[in-house]
Parts: sequence; structure tokens; C-alpha cells
Amino acid sequence: MAENSNNTPRQLPRKLGAWTGAAVVVGVIIGSGIYKVPSPIAADTGSLTGVALVWILGGLISLFGALSVAELAAMFPDAGGPYIYLRQAFGPVLAFMFGWMWLLTTPNSWAAQAITFADYFGSTVAFTHLEKKLLAAALITLLSAVSYCSVNLGAWVQNLSTGAKLLALTGLAIALFSFAPHPAANLAGVASGHIVWSGVAVALVAALWAYDGWVNITPLSGEMKDPQRTLPRALIGGTLVTLAVYLVMNMAFAVALPFNALASSKAVASDAVIAVLGQGAAVVIVGLVMLSTFGSMNGSILSDPRVFYAMSKDGLFFKSVGKVHPRFQTPHVAIVLSWALAMIFLVFRDFLDLAEAYVLGIWPFLALAVIGLFILRRRHPDLVRPYKVLGYPVIPALFVLGTLLVVGYSLYKNPVSTGVSLGVTLMGLPLYFIWMFYQRRAQKS
Repeated sequence: MAENSNNTPRQLPRKLGAWTGAAVVVGVIIGSGIYKVPSPIAADTGSLTGVALVWILGGLISLFGALSVAELAAMFPDAGGPYIYLRQAFGPVLAFMFGWMWLLTTPNSWAAQAITFADYFGSTVAFTHLEKKLLAAALITLLSAVSYCSVNLGAWVQNLSTGAKLLALTGLAIALFSFAPHPAANLAGVASGHIVWSGVAVALVAALWAYDGWVNITPLSGEMKDPQRTLPRALIGGTLVTLAVYLVMNMAFAVALPFNALASSKAVASDAVIAVLGQGAAVVIVGLVMLSTFGSMNGSILSDPRVFYAMSKDGLFFKSVGKVHPRFQTPHVAIVLSWALAMIFLVFRDFLDLAEAYVLGIWPFLALAVIGLFILRRRHPDLVRPYKVLGYPVIPALFVLGTLLVVGYSLYKNPVSTGVSLGVTLMGLPLYFIWMFYQRRAQKS
């Protein structure tokens, strides 16, 4: 580890192993989404056939993205993830704009997950709206403190919570399949329902939010041991596991609830468990959902601030954000910055706003990063590529096409909210030139 004259570390040391990489991918993806979005997806698509189609399409788009980004991650195993890939392929302007949206959307995502945690806890305790917000704030603060103090402690929490989460979801699915009172009647809609095609693309936005997280391992690339091997395995394997879990869980919810109840539910997992096991089992599902959300939040908080750390190292963000704590060896300033923004979003936004803002803000940049894969293959054919994407160029092209179609249809269907998200993204362009102007002035003075 490189150190300066004051014994302050300049780089983040490589401490994380393959298990942690896989735990981050699975743990971040399987968070609050599976407990929130099955109902709006059912309402938008109008049938169980449509629900299955949306979850499969969302999973395939995510898998194609993970396969493609795995090549980039193995090529550039440095802190920052997509920021690094965009900078290598397109230069600093687009990379800065990604960092701008990451600054706005990732603390948004923390807040959305914390709200879900508090909502489920509040379903068994007489909590007011303010008390739920305070609980969400406390959870974000706790996990930020863990990540601030030790990346190893954060990794330990991630490994433990992801393992417990998978065991809990397996047990839940088995219970719903085994004891559902009317499974045949509830599943009848698979054959008879009609897909509302106009709602499929809108539902895909929600599904992509639930699938999001496969890219979260890449900002931690600079702290992974043997990253050329561990990163592709974690990305691809974790996404495949998640696709399987989501399909099984959605089938379990469909077995447990009639379609109308599924589409109108505000807490689908709780409603499914109550319908199958009775009111007394509601406490169990509250614990399972809270565990799942806890692990997803921890993985996000562990990885997300590394983008701001990387930007600072390139001179595209405040210099202090790139500092490494002299004792804890963590990007402590970047973590505190992300925590503060999450507190702000927690106060002013609700869950649906948070989910939509995240998808429409970040996924277009993931498509651009994969377009960068084509550019780098052409511009730098001799770069060492420890892993090459399976099915090139078809797989990367399908990911780009699928992502752009979802975002484009969302712009057509919801022009105001989607236009606002794209407008906020474009605000990063003048901000970049303003930033560079003041940077040059500071260097001259």
C-alpha cells in the first residue's frame, strides 16, 4: 500500500475476496424490490403471463448487462466501476455526467430501501410516519458507520446477511408452495389472462429497479483480490442466482394469492404469508423482509461511495472526497457525503419516486458503458482482456437495445417524469465545464 509522508494511505487496499464479491451482487440485487414491485407489475401487465414475461425480460436484460460489464471490469479493475469504463471509452465529460447522476440516484436508492425496511417494521408496531422516517434514518446511519470504520467489517456483514437472506427466501418459497390453500385456482390466470402490452414496458422499469445491483460490485474493483477472476464470476453468477430466485418467489406469491389481490397488494409478501399461514405468521415475514433489505442496503453503502472517490482522484470532484482514512483505510469523506444526501432524499421523496428516479437516471449510462465495450474493442484491440463477453457482439447489443427501449417507452408513456430525469442528467454537462473552469483558475492562483 502506497503511503505519503504523513503515513496517510493514498489508495484503498485490496482486502475483499471472491465470496464477498458474490455476496455483494446477490445481496444488493435481492433487496426491497422483490417485496414491493410484484404488485405494480401485476397491475400494469394485467395477467400472470404478463408478470412472468416482465420478470424474465428484466432478468435477461440484466444478465446480458452483467456478461458485458464483466469484460470491462476485468480490463479495468480499479475503484469507480462504470465511471472508469465511461472515462476510458468516451473521456471525462460523459464520465462526469455519470458521476453527477450517481450522486443523485444512489443515495436515493439507499433512502428507498430504508423506507421499505421501516414500512415493514411499522406494519407490526404502531409507528407514525415520522417514526418510520426516523427508523430509516437510523438504519442508513448505522450501516454508513460500519462501512466508514472497516471494509472488512462491511464485508463480514454482507456475507452473513446474504447467506441468511437466501436461506430465508428458500424457506418462504417452500412454505408458500406447500401450504397454499387454492394454488390451482390462483394460477389459472397463467393460461387465461391477457397481457396488457402497453403496460409491459412501464412494468419493466420497476423490474429493472428490482434487478439493479449487479453493477454494484464494480466500484469495489480496486479493493478486490485477484479482480480479473473474481469480478466476472461474481457478476455473472450473482445475476443468474437472482434471476432464479425472483422467478421462484413470484410463482410462490402467485400460488398464494388470487391475481386481483396480488395486483392490489401494498405489502405482497406479508399478504401472501397471511393468506397461507395465518395472521400470526406476519411477524415472520416482517423479519425476512427486513433482513433482505438490510443486506441490500449494506452492499450499496459499501460500494456506492467508491465512485466519488474515483472521481476525486481524477480531479473531477472535491479533492477531500478522495481521502483515505489513515486508520480505517476507507474513503470516509465519500461515505459521509453519500450519507448526508441520503438523509435529504429520505425527507423529501417517497418510494415510487425513488425507484423510478434510480432506473431512469442510471440505466442509460449502463447502456453507454456497454457501447463503450464496442469502442474499446475497435480502438484498443491489443488491450489485455482476461475475460471476453460470451456471444459478442449480440449479447452486448441486446442489452443496449433492451435498456434503450425501456427508457424510450417510459419517455413516451410518462413524458414528464422521464423528461425530468433526462433533464437532470443533461445538467451534468454545463456543470462539468463550470467545474473545469474553476479547477483551471485554482491551478493558476
